[in-house]
Amino acid sequence: MPIFEYKCTECDNVFEELVLSSDQDIECGKCGSKQTTKVLSKCRTRVGGDDSLGDVPSAGGGGCASCGGGSCASC
Repeated sequence: MPIFEYKCTECDNVFEELVLSSDQDIECGKCGSKQTTKVLSKCRTRVGGDDSLGDVPSAGGGGCASCGGGSCASC
């Protein structure tokens, strides 16, 4: 059961909805309108370099902060 992100065309509210069926009418929780559209959800990615999430290892290897072994799968 996927969670999708929707935007209400009446009030511009952006919200997430658990979708049980592909023919389900999605209603805005703010104004009650069924005039909603599915939006492309944002995601966070990173290729190498440093990031503000210090507990996430970089793509360049080096492992996590607790082991430094090069692969968090070995932790």
